Amino acid sequence: MSSSLRTALGARLRELRRSRGLTQEGLAVQLGVTPRYLAGIERGERNLTLDSVDALAGQLGVNSLSLLSESDGNREP
Repeated sequence: MSSSLRTALGARLRELRRSRGLTQEGLAVQLGVTPRYLAGIERGERNLTLDSVDALAGQLGVNSLSLLSESDGNREP
């Protein structure tokens, strides 16, 4: 996964978390990961597999592709 995809994934995850009024700690508990691991995802430091992205999306109740795209629709060509 390229760094731009990791960054987009992290930003989208942070957006979803905040829109639900959750802290990193609260969402980490729901996802079954450590807050440190979740923070790394949000910062674009974690290189997730596609299976991990799919599982994360499932746990959040969103489409996997929506985690990989920027929410405002501004994508690089």
